[in-house]
Amino acid sequence: MAQMRYEPRPQEFGAAADPVLQGSPRDPGVIGGDDGAPVVAEDDDVRARRIRRRLLIAGGAIVALLAALVFLLNHGGANTDFAPQDVAQSVTVISPGRSSVAGTITATGTLAARRPMPVGVVGEGGNVVSIPVEAGDWVRQGQVLAVIDRSVQTEQARSLQAQIDVAQADLRLAQSNLERANLLVDRGFISQANIDQLTATRDASRAQVRVAQAQYREAQARNARLNIVAPAAGLVLARNVELGQVVSGGAEALFTIARGGEMEVLARLGEGELAQMRAGVPAEVSPVGTQERFTGQVWQVSPIIDQTNRQGTARIALDYDEALRPGGFATVRINAGALVAPLLPESAIQTAPDGSSFVYVVGRDDKVARRPVRLGTVTGQGIAIAEGLDGSERIVLRAGGFLSEGDTVRPVLQRPAAPRPAAAPQPAS
Repeated sequence: MAQMRYEPRPQEFGAAADPVLQGSPRDPGVIGGDDGAPVVAEDDDVRARRIRRRLLIAGGAIVALLAALVFLLNHGGANTDFAPQDVAQSVTVISPGRSSVAGTITATGTLAARRPMPVGVVGEGGNVVSIPVEAGDWVRQGQVLAVIDRSVQTEQARSLQAQIDVAQADLRLAQSNLERANLLVDRGFISQANIDQLTATRDASRAQVRVAQAQYREAQARNARLNIVAPAAGLVLARNVELGQVVSGGAEALFTIARGGEMEVLARLGEGELAQMRAGVPAEVSPVGTQERFTGQVWQVSPIIDQTNRQGTARIALDYDEALRPGGFATVRINAGALVAPLLPESAIQTAPDGSSFVYVVGRDDKVARRPVRLGTVTGQGIAIAEGLDGSERIVLRAGGFLSEGDTVRPVLQRPAAPRPAAAPQPAS
């Protein structure tokens, strides 16, 4: 008896009717069961033909798909679905050209006396009994700033003066004895040896007078040093002594004087800006907290660079004014001359880990290359590039932090804005 197998109806699963499963009269493998349901008697040949047919259909589909893919790869130049330019990032670039930049360097600095002179005790010191000046006073050269008690020194000077009188009396006596002896030597009452002895006594008395006089002048000089005087005319900036204070030589300076009242600004500049400085360059100084402006001149450029912050100092001389207070801050604008260079916005300039600056340049092949640059003057229109660019390059304007050297991009050129004319400097107040 042939093996019987129950086959579910296609409509039970919502599938399309299969002639083989529905017991088509052309299919000899279909017979009816006792309850009228279709029962399929399927042998191995029928099953093998069905599997072979499905494999042929699947293989044909794969071959057709591969043929279509090969066609698209070889002849799909007009189709942009697989074009590499869609993968490239779109970036905005700028070709800055070259502009004339006013060489104005802005910096901050500290106000100070140009030639500060500390004044202290040059003698033996003592108790301060008089201070006739205050901070902020103008003094002349040699004017007394403070007086130290000299009561003991005065008595010592009087004693030395009395010693001069004693020595002079001894000199007069020795001179008289010598003169009398000279009158008696011719009569033979006194020998020549006695004359020589009296002459030596006279000379020693004369020397004693000179010694006493020198000691007295020394005492007078020491007493004069008990007056603390101004070494030069100028403005008293600080007074560090009070009445009754005991002072001595080598201690802290009692007064600080700005010679001639001259002031200066110690402006801190980067090494690139410092290289543009020359002595004699004019500058404009605005103290913090005031609207006043003062005209000065760079009189000294620091010969060294601080290794910690890569900065140096430009010293700007100023005439005295009450608004210039040493120790305060000021804004300095230094005229460094004109510079013709490319101008770039800050967004186009990148900073390397070592502190150097660079930009991304897009070449003719639309690949990004890293270009080191040296920054120049900072203006309201951008930052001048002193070295590294000639202005004809295509510079990545933004998104430089998301790029790497060698990346392929789609550059979108942005025209640089026309530079605005620089504002004329206002006259100093």
